Amino acid sequence: MLGRYQTYVEYKDTHAQWLGKVPKHWDVLPNKFLSEMCKGRNPSTLESEYSKDAIPYLSMGYLRGQESPKYGKAESSAIKAKEGDILLLWDGSNAGEYIHAKKGLVSSTMARVLAIRDCDHKYYFYCCKAFEPELKLHTVGMGIPHVNGEQVRTQCFPQPPQEEQQTIANFLDHETAKIDTLIAKQQQLIKLLKEKRQAVISHAVTKGLNPDAPMKDSGVEWLGEVPEHWKVTRAKYLFDFVTSGSRGWAEYYSDSGSLFFRIANLTRETIEPKMDSVQFVVPPEGSEGERSKIKVEDLLISITADLGSVCVADKHVADGYVSQHVSLCRPNGKVANSRWLGYVVLSDGTKEQFVGAGYGGTKIQLSLEDIREFWVARPPAEEQIRLTEYIDEKLEQYVTLIGKAELQINLLQVRRTALISAAVTGKIDVRNWKPEQSESRMEKTYG
Repeated sequence: MLGRYQTYVEYKDTHAQWLGKVPKHWDVLPNKFLSEMCKGRNPSTLESEYSKDAIPYLSMGYLRGQESPKYGKAESSAIKAKEGDILLLWDGSNAGEYIHAKKGLVSSTMARVLAIRDCDHKYYFYCCKAFEPELKLHTVGMGIPHVNGEQVRTQCFPQPPQEEQQTIANFLDHETAKIDTLIAKQQQLIKLLKEKRQAVISHAVTKGLNPDAPMKDSGVEWLGEVPEHWKVTRAKYLFDFVTSGSRGWAEYYSDSGSLFFRIANLTRETIEPKMDSVQFVVPPEGSEGERSKIKVEDLLISITADLGSVCVADKHVADGYVSQHVSLCRPNGKVANSRWLGYVVLSDGTKEQFVGAGYGGTKIQLSLEDIREFWVARPPAEEQIRLTEYIDEKLEQYVTLIGKAELQINLLQVRRTALISAAVTGKIDVRNWKPEQSESRMEKTYG
């Protein structure tokens, strides 16, 4: 991708590992001479509703558009940011990431970064983004990682002439916007594929595979019409028993032992267990432990958080134990394939039933009775098996398509990062760049 750009004629060594060589006419200065940092402070109180003299609190969720803002007073010790200011994430799993601010109060987990030298603001932000991988690599702390402040202050940053900074920044604005457009298209494709995947599940477990099958009213609002030969029944008639884990098992946590199956091991996208965050436990002896022990083919259903997230227990979770937030349901002989019933739980109709049954105000929960009482349209045994095979096959196709889109996003993000790094460190020469030169080549270059 970068091969189509020219390089500068002469370079010099910076002796900074992340920079390497830069154009000979550029300056190189320690970051402390280019900017100052002000660590944020949390307000004494936070409110969910706006009030007079309050301004938004810049939490990560709010900055990323994932949650509504909370509000705090602009106290004398508060660090405030304007729209477009640069923030450095100081503590946490994303420590070392630079992001643009919204207007508000800077969190104690962030620092506001202000340019103090004659440096183009946009160019300086792109420099920060190019430096980001190096900074993240050297975060410190035994528990929660945090930025190495000395490294931020002393690391050398490239400084082209002011006019050149502006040209580089305009070039990157233009080119990264085009890459971001392609990324957004792939993200939208993934969203549509996931919606279609969910529709396949929901249609199959309520309408079956035969479009010409006679239908009947199920009598249940969330199910609608179902095939005439299916039986509409409460889930309790399909389970041998329904239980959940006991409270207070945190004292039995261990670095080894049996799997402790938690909400973190469930998703609403699949009926497979999610195993990238596991906890082990050495359970107490006696019947209390045996009651919540998992067997292959058990259904494990979330009864808090995202209601109805489910998995069908396989060998990876068998002989583990469920937490108090997970319902363990053991199917009986009327269920020919536990995966079929897992897909029923994952369907839109069951999710609607669970949401309607949930209680508890802001923390919605399900009781074990709610799990026993949800409605199921049950096909004959052989049809349960065919439905499962059909859904498994279709979902595998969606996994492949979503995987390809995610790979494309990753490639575009890598190219975006490489382009920023190359431009701000002078590995490519864009001084003669004009917007119209790249318009017609966008899809070919980044697609």
